[in-house]
Amino acid sequence: MSDVQTPEVGQELPALTLTFTRADLVRYAGASGDFNPIHWSDRAAAKLNLDSVIAHGMLTMGRALRIVTDWVGDPERVVSYGVRFAKPVPVPDDEYGVDVHVTAKVKAVADGRATIAIDARLGETKVLGSATAEVRLD
Repeated sequence: MSDVQTPEVGQELPALTLTFTRADLVRYAGASGDFNPIHWSDRAAAKLNLDSVIAHGMLTMGRALRIVTDWVGDPERVVSYGVRFAKPVPVPDDEYGVDVHVTAKVKAVADGRATIAIDARLGETKVLGSATAEVRLD
């Protein structure tokens, strides 16, 4: 949506599938400095009763916002973004990883801005709750 036109309330953004692999977690840990072992060690994850290592919440949050930035065409148009972490994203130790499916819908349009509700799910499980972004349309 590089030539941003006023969207309509209820309009759905193009869906997005995000794949998370263990290699992604290693790269994110290095970039962010978050080396918590629950993101790379099955043994550490098991000590916390997790079935597997889990993706960093901020990695999940940041990648999910791509549904909005792809649609609006310019990340600088994002005015605000907030989420609640609902469930962790377990990442298997294989070459395939795990897919998180992201959908989004325009919830409000006013004063040259649109409010977008984002839904991110692993299967039927919602991994981000109350995920909302506000973008400038001008």
